[in-house]
Amino acid sequence: MLEDAQTILVIDDHPLMRKGISQLIALERSLRVVGEAGDGQRGLELARRLRPDLILLDLNMRGMSGLELLGLLKAEEHDTRVIVLTVSDHEDDVVAALRAGADGYLLKDMEPEDVLNGLRAAAQGRMALGERVAEILADALRHEIQPRPADGAKLTEREREILARIAAGHSNKLIARELKITEGTVKVHVKHLLRKLDLGSRVEAAVWAVKKGFRP
Repeated sequence: MLEDAQTILVIDDHPLMRKGISQLIALERSLRVVGEAGDGQRGLELARRLRPDLILLDLNMRGMSGLELLGLLKAEEHDTRVIVLTVSDHEDDVVAALRAGADGYLLKDMEPEDVLNGLRAAAQGRMALGERVAEILADALRHEIQPRPADGAKLTEREREILARIAAGHSNKLIARELKITEGTVKVHVKHLLRKLDLGSRVEAAVWAVKKGFRP
């Protein structure tokens, strides 16, 4: 097992699912499960203590829901990337999770190799979306997003560089590394460009930027 493997915390209230996920991840040398939780409260405790690189999170759990836990993790500004793994492909669930800050959304009926591909993408700092989920998201946001024109928004060159990388699914940490600036500086730029474009989330910005042809 590689010492620099990305660490993963699995949070799901079905023991068999947790076991299956752990066995699947064990096939990938670059990933390592460091903890499991069967409910949101225990998951939050482990996330705070273990500080894993990735969290694989079910949405529908007894007690604290995955969406509630996601909100708490993001409010605490954990560096951990949170990937939803759920049975739900309902448009409302997809949009709600990504707007709450999820770094990916995978479905439990995906092929095992596709799930691993999603986790590899997340480990590399990219957005992990199943093909069907990407289609659902694009369709859901297509008629919602009506930002100001890019020229009228007066984005700075740095903001345009960051927006292009958001469109490519890059995390703040990866963007900071690529542009040789601090992660805190990236967060400030993201906040400013969202305000200028009159958008509420990175996901909305990513969908809009792809439509406009932004590329890193």
